[in-house]
Amino acid sequence: MFSNPKKVLISLVVLAVFSFSPKTYADDEIRINLPAGAQLKVRNDFGNVSAEVWDNNYVAVSAVIGGEGSKRFTRSPVVIDNRGSVLSISVIRRPIDPVVTIDLNLKIPATSKFEAVTVSGEINLVRVPGSANLKSSSGAVNALIGHPGDLEISVIAQNGSIRSSLGPEPVEQTKAYNVRFGNGERKLEIQSESGAIGLDYTIPVPINDDVAASRRPPELIGKDNAKPAAGTDPGPLPGDEISEGDVIRVESQLVMLNVSVIDRGTNRGFVGLGQSDFRLYEDGEEQRIVQFESSSAPFDLILLIDLSGSTREVVDLIRAAAVRFVEAARPADRIGVITFAGQPVVVSTLTADRELLRQRIETIDTARGDTKLYDATNFTLAQLLNESKKSRRSAIVLMSDGLDGTIPGISGQVGSRVSYPTTLRNIQEFDGVLYTLWLNTEYEAMSPLDTQPEAFDAGHDRMKEMADAGGGVFYEVEKLTDLAGAYEQVVADLGTMYSLAYRPTNKVRDGSWRAIRIGVNRTNAVARGKRGYHAN
Repeated sequence: MFSNPKKVLISLVVLAVFSFSPKTYADDEIRINLPAGAQLKVRNDFGNVSAEVWDNNYVAVSAVIGGEGSKRFTRSPVVIDNRGSVLSISVIRRPIDPVVTIDLNLKIPATSKFEAVTVSGEINLVRVPGSANLKSSSGAVNALIGHPGDLEISVIAQNGSIRSSLGPEPVEQTKAYNVRFGNGERKLEIQSESGAIGLDYTIPVPINDDVAASRRPPELIGKDNAKPAAGTDPGPLPGDEISEGDVIRVESQLVMLNVSVIDRGTNRGFVGLGQSDFRLYEDGEEQRIVQFESSSAPFDLILLIDLSGSTREVVDLIRAAAVRFVEAARPADRIGVITFAGQPVVVSTLTADRELLRQRIETIDTARGDTKLYDATNFTLAQLLNESKKSRRSAIVLMSDGLDGTIPGISGQVGSRVSYPTTLRNIQEFDGVLYTLWLNTEYEAMSPLDTQPEAFDAGHDRMKEMADAGGGVFYEVEKLTDLAGAYEQVVADLGTMYSLAYRPTNKVRDGSWRAIRIGVNRTNAVARGKRGYHAN
């Protein structure tokens, strides 16, 4: 399962040649301290990712380039961005770079929250750290879980196969597999659209520096190739530690964009587009797209539902509409539900278990308190940041009449502590998408104590502005009975959503607004998404 042919090993910043296999660790690896519980995100669109849990508190990473490819790289294709609590490792290939496989091999702390994403490359994991989320479009995913302890495993293979030897009887099935050991405190989630997924019960020996040293090859081949070329900045030497805040090769942030592509003539979405179909511009200057996810990639979705002033009959309709949303969503999408009035209530955390979602939705009941829309929105943004796996795209679907108690003309309500301008700014900085469904609850004001028409207008306009800031779509729902249909339209729109990422050529972090424009190489195509960001 973990065998690998003899290849050429490249350190992250200095080229060297070694004989190497994934379970052998060489001296020229980069080491990065990782605080307990920190996130480790790895993305490799050009090869495999192999990771093994060890007992040290730092990450060790090296890269393997196939064939003679290392001799044709003038700069390392591997980028490390260390933000202390979040460590990102990715592989980037420039147009002039050779077309060869680039495999990543890591040793990771047992306390880390590990995420790995590949396209056609394999993902191999030995032992499970604090949590792990493994995702490949068409590559195989293999996990040796070690001693399971308190571990919950969720596996989805849309068009592939699942094999597990974890239970008393071997399991082979094609769609989904879930098993829990103990209280399920640790999480292992695996997804592959068309690759095979394998789970085994093997318990490897814990790795530390002494064990790693015993596994090193006795002889290095082509040692002189480790010297940097004349006139080339060698960067950190092999084995150097990378401190918090350090970034190898990349000094600018990765800007993530979610874009739906619509035919302006038919208003239908374009599917099946590739990265080459897009052109991306920041302040008029074209940018190079370094990451791309197709419209078929799954989402983490949160339904945010306003229950303020709802009667029991209204709640029944809201429940039915939420169930329709769950039924319409794609099987690989995870869904969570949060309701609010005076305060937000987590009805269900993110899960792909549709039956559990239906059960949790049935518990939704009337709620008391002033309408604190902005507090609930910021709460949900924070929930997604904590819960969502960064290998997944994320979206919030907000249903409300927009009448936060802070809006002038609403009598007798205190409203949110977080202001509307702050909320709007936070939505703009959100990496995901925000859809808003404005529910018309307007009635004729008979006295100054009633909510005034201007307040209803403000609620409507702010809901629209929030969707614009979040790169989503604003829907007007005139009657509550239309809510289920609006939810289904949101699901359909998400099915036309593509995700792009780029590193801005303008590396100045001055807080200024950067305008984004996206062109699509299709007749009548219109790209719909966020219009820019603040360069903080």
